[in-house]
Amino acid sequence: MNEAREKSLRAEIAARREDLIALTQDLIRIPTLNPPGLNYHEICAFLAARLEGSGFAVELIRAEGAPGDSEEHPRWNMIARREGARAGECVHFNSHHDVVEVGQGWRRDPFAAVLEGDRIYGRGACDMKGGLATSIIAAEAFLAIHPDFAGAIEISATADEETGGYGGVAHLAERGYFSPDRVQHVIIPEPLNKDRICLGHRGVWWAEIETKGRIAHGSMPFLGDSAIRHMGAVLAEMEEYLFPLLEGRSTEMPVVPEGARHSTLNINSIHGGEPEQCEGYTGLPAPCVPDRCRIVIDRRFLIEESLEEVKGEIAAMLERIKARRPNFSYEIRDMMEVAPSMTDRGAPVVTTVAEAIEAVLRKRPEYVVSPGTYDQKHIDRIGRLKNCIAYGPGILDLAHQPDEWISVQDMCDSAEVMALTLEKLLCRA
Repeated sequence: MNEAREKSLRAEIAARREDLIALTQDLIRIPTLNPPGLNYHEICAFLAARLEGSGFAVELIRAEGAPGDSEEHPRWNMIARREGARAGECVHFNSHHDVVEVGQGWRRDPFAAVLEGDRIYGRGACDMKGGLATSIIAAEAFLAIHPDFAGAIEISATADEETGGYGGVAHLAERGYFSPDRVQHVIIPEPLNKDRICLGHRGVWWAEIETKGRIAHGSMPFLGDSAIRHMGAVLAEMEEYLFPLLEGRSTEMPVVPEGARHSTLNINSIHGGEPEQCEGYTGLPAPCVPDRCRIVIDRRFLIEESLEEVKGEIAAMLERIKARRPNFSYEIRDMMEVAPSMTDRGAPVVTTVAEAIEAVLRKRPEYVVSPGTYDQKHIDRIGRLKNCIAYGPGILDLAHQPDEWISVQDMCDSAEVMALTLEKLLCRA
């Protein structure tokens, strides 16, 4: 790349530092909490106005009929596209605009977007409104230097990544927005650290396991059959057999942190017996033997494992319990399944971003795989687009935490990387 143009591009990013801070703060101050899905249209409209002012053509798309979509909480997405002066490839920056619940333990207003020193605090600062703002600044800086680029730039803000992405990227991918004939390179600015390239993620299977029992009076439990005691046998089998088995498996995928290089199982929730009463109820529970007990499991699996093997392992465990435990009856219900995804290190978007990281940070990038899934799964599985990575500012460990924050300098550095990536892909001789 021409050294003078590189210098101009970096100067353009530096000149937009205050704009980057203000844009990040504006985005955090729109509380797009998911669930239930608040203020989705507001943030999409805000971004549309911003990007239309930069010459992008904008679409607002509601994911009607998607999980979670309702008249009260419609699932809105925004896609902005800027065509170049001539034909070429399309680079797409995809960010989700939803954030998780606030939770306890905050020392700052989670939606005030306070700037303290180099850090902007707030829910979604790191995951991933800082990354979204960074991609916009990078694109606008690039356009200021290269108005005659070839190809196209797209920026999207999509719904519901925190709850599976089915009202966001999945919906758009099903309608062709991520097809390889429309988009050739995708960068998802998830917070994986500014010197890392995330190639993909582990697989996931969510399921509900229910054990059955028979209701009876709590003073005569011998006349009933406790579903909770049956579930206790399931949990005991997991502790004795399944958890040690999974801990013994490891992957060649460069998953971070180190503990996630093993197969894992999390018990998300457990409930048995009569429903919990509303807050403020002061009565006592009824004396009943529980006739049902349910757990939700979150099984994360490796690229070396198949989904069929993962499911079969749970089914075999339950059948072993059934064979030795009288009256044991169970049901498994699938909730979500996602195959592992990993982009090849030689893919064009990987090598180009790697070159840009070396140019900006003067170091080689680390290649990683995410312990949890993100929207690459839909771009890969539905869109059939393999040339996709996650790259963005922010520290992954801060996501979903109290006093979540993003570094302004990290955003500026990542904006340089993104802008240089655009130049390398869209300004070829």
